[in-house]
Amino acid sequence: MKFAIALFAPAHAPSSRRALRFAEACLAGGHEIVRLFFYQDGVHSASANVVAPQDEPNLSAEWSAFVVEHKLDGVVCIAAALRRGVLNAEESQRYGRPADNLAAGWELSGLGQLHEAAQMADRLVSFGGN
Repeated sequence: MKFAIALFAPAHAPSSRRALRFAEACLAGGHEIVRLFFYQDGVHSASANVVAPQDEPNLSAEWSAFVVEHKLDGVVCIAAALRRGVLNAEESQRYGRPADNLAAGWELSGLGQLHEAAQMADRLVSFGGN
């Protein structure tokens, strides 16, 4: 089965952890993830600058490692990312910011990527709130 996964919750929220575990279970079960799409506060999970307390998991780092390891299509909504200060090198330069902070494996793109993912997948599963 082909899944598209959308995350709307920030990196510290329980639903971010549930989304990651669901994605891991999808691949372990032999399913395909056609795209991960992070939107609204979910874009924080694609930031390389998140520092988690020592007694908590660093879900941003775990998401990045997961995307890179499995060569997944990881997309972050560009409008939501810019609004929350998550920038790639191109956007950092365009807006005159001192540095980029988009974690490895992710790309910025528009909301149309979520629509396309829903069309490609058998199931679109979204994780939001807390």
